[in-house]
Formats: sequence, C-alpha cells, structure tokens
Amino acid sequence: MRDTAIFAGGCFWCMVSPFDEQPGIEKVVSGYTGGHTVNPTYEEVLAKTTGHTEAVEITFDPTIISYEELVEIYWNQTDPTDAMGQFQDRGDNYRPVIFVRDENQRKVAEKSKQQLSESGKYKKPIVTVIEAVQPFYPAEEYHQEFYQKNPEKYAQEKKERLDYQQDKERN
Repeated sequence: MRDTAIFAGGCFWCMVSPFDEQPGIEKVVSGYTGGHTVNPTYEEVLAKTTGHTEAVEITFDPTIISYEELVEIYWNQTDPTDAMGQFQDRGDNYRPVIFVRDENQRKVAEKSKQQLSESGKYKKPIVTVIEAVQPFYPAEEYHQEFYQKNPEKYAQEKKERLDYQQDKERN
C-alpha cells in the first residue's frame, strides 16, 4: 500500500533529505505545484510568473510511517510563522504549504497545526496554509536528489538555512 504527501517549505533542495532518510519513504520528488502554468520550468517558477511554489512529493508506506509523522517532520523543516518564504529563500514561490489530497489528510494537518499553535513554541502566529492538492510537476532532473548529487552546494544551502533560522530566533 502506498500513499503520497506534498509539502512546500522553501527551497526543495533542503526539503528532500529529512524525508528521504526515514523508514517507509519510497521516494521524494522535487517539483512545483499550486500555480496556473502547465509544466513550469525552474526559471519560470524562480521568476515568480507561474504562481507555483517549490515542493516535494513524498511516496510512502503508511504501514511503516504515518502521514501524522510526515507532518511532524515537515514542521521541523520550516518556519511556520513566515508566509513570504522560508529562511534565506524569499518570495511566494517559497511559501509554506501543506497540500492535502483528501479529508483525512486535511484533518491531520489542521489538528497538527492547531497543536503547534497552542504549543507556545512560536511567539508569532502559525501562517502555514493547508490547501487542496493541485497538479504536481516534477522539477528538472538536476534538481532531483540534489543533496546526494551536489553535497557541497547542499551543505552550503543547509548552513545558510540554519544560520538564518538561528539569527531569526535571536532577534
């Protein structure tokens, strides 16, 4: 049995590894969703003309890892208080979104978001949106498994993300 989850949380390069390394994950695909253009390119999404956001589509075995667990991993990869990008990645094409494919996923995501809001972990409100799944377009091949293909560039991106997050927490 397989299921899918789609999450947007900034640059998809940094969103793959935390999921890819979990038991029960069959594959994680970087791509684009939430926009109005069919088969957008990276350059088009980067230019902010398509309405798409960078996202990851996760295929998983729910008997090994639950959707609830995936949502928890997601929260730990994003800044859910920042609607206009994630960390050093700024703009609507990097907005945080949980894309749900059915009512069960919506209930899980909304419950988890409510629990996070009530946890006191963040001083600002949780602004991550929950939207219905829209067509998902895989990114170009050179974006797939970026953290494995380009470990130096990935390490730099990840460090910039962590540095940004730490600076933001201090302010």
